[in-house]
Amino acid sequence: MKTDAPIFDPIAFKLTDKQRYLTDLARKVGQESLAPRAAQYDLNASFPAENYVDMFKAGLMGICIPEKHGGHGADILTYAMTAAELGRYCGATALTWNMHVSSTLWTGDLTDDLEMSAEQRTTHEQKRAIHFKRIVEDGAIYSQPFSEGGAAAAGKVAWGTQAIPTNENGGGWIVNGKKIFASLSGHANYYGILCSEVREGEKPSRRNSVYVAVPADADGVSITGEWDPMGMRGTVSRTLHFKDVFVPEEAMLMPRGIYHAAASKWPHMFLTLCPAYMGLMQAAYDFTIKYLRGEYPGLYPVKRRMYPTKQIAVAQMKIMLEQSKALFYQTLSEARPNPSKDQIMRSWVMQYTIMENASEMSQLAIRTCGGQSMLKSLPLERIFRDSRCGALMLPLTAEICLDNLGKFALYERGETDD
Repeated sequence: MKTDAPIFDPIAFKLTDKQRYLTDLARKVGQESLAPRAAQYDLNASFPAENYVDMFKAGLMGICIPEKHGGHGADILTYAMTAAELGRYCGATALTWNMHVSSTLWTGDLTDDLEMSAEQRTTHEQKRAIHFKRIVEDGAIYSQPFSEGGAAAAGKVAWGTQAIPTNENGGGWIVNGKKIFASLSGHANYYGILCSEVREGEKPSRRNSVYVAVPADADGVSITGEWDPMGMRGTVSRTLHFKDVFVPEEAMLMPRGIYHAAASKWPHMFLTLCPAYMGLMQAAYDFTIKYLRGEYPGLYPVKRRMYPTKQIAVAQMKIMLEQSKALFYQTLSEARPNPSKDQIMRSWVMQYTIMENASEMSQLAIRTCGGQSMLKSLPLERIFRDSRCGALMLPLTAEICLDNLGKFALYERGETDD
């Protein structure tokens, strides 16, 4: 099998040794394991369990876990380039892997960048070591269900899922609520849940958000709803319910109040859905080139590259792809606490661009390749369906990105028209 060229050329993008190693590894796993299975997972709307076994064996499950805890210690840029390579071969696997990896990124590199007391940091180090060990040694899968069907996932109101502190069983919380479109439902070992910690006499507040890992087999956890969507079918994003679920103190993934600080000071943390769609863009381009050259495996070798209309379309796709890659790399290389106004706005530009361009490129690929490319025996129609989902995903839908950009461009912090 001929190895595909990297999405991000190591020389052009000045990749470090670690970045080159991880992106090469992901591309190898993607070509050999993810690509051959992608159609079946899509057809059955089934979770890519075998892919997770292979990613664990390859050491990818702990990509953002600090090296001292047995992981690779990847930062958000390194993770994103690696995830894009996986998304190139199976969008649903890359998207669900994001939910798992974000649990470790938020708990690891991101939290290390935030201010906290010495006591908080010591306690956090002890607790995250428990979670990291499960992943590195046992292959535990963590998910990160976010949406609740209201404005909480968009950062407008407190989480509807509530955690009531309790001193029973050594201390912890009683959790009640639900999460919708909860990827990895029924397949994760732990659900990383954002809740409003509500003490007696208090009202729910985003400042009191707690982030805890709820065991999938805990009493009171249930899953409802069918899963038969248009795209990203392998994510198995059903509805999670929590009814009087006891969660022990050691399950905390971030110290109290740190999630609110992170959401305010580390806005790039919400860009981690983009890599899967960056990979889909590359996949649409790759298919089109092979198809027009008469080199796609299993198809009769008919060349269609000599037609000017095809050449112009491929040129448009290449421009779109390179623009997206450059913006992707620049934006994620700027990820840090307290970014500038321009950097924050660029993050929304990148989110909007990747999600919209993935959909537009797959449409252009189908129009260019013609009717045969719509057959389910070929990957392009799946790429088309998967790519349409990105602009709809919270917390940064296409509409929210546009709204944020318009307001930030026209108003300075604290300005009103009163």
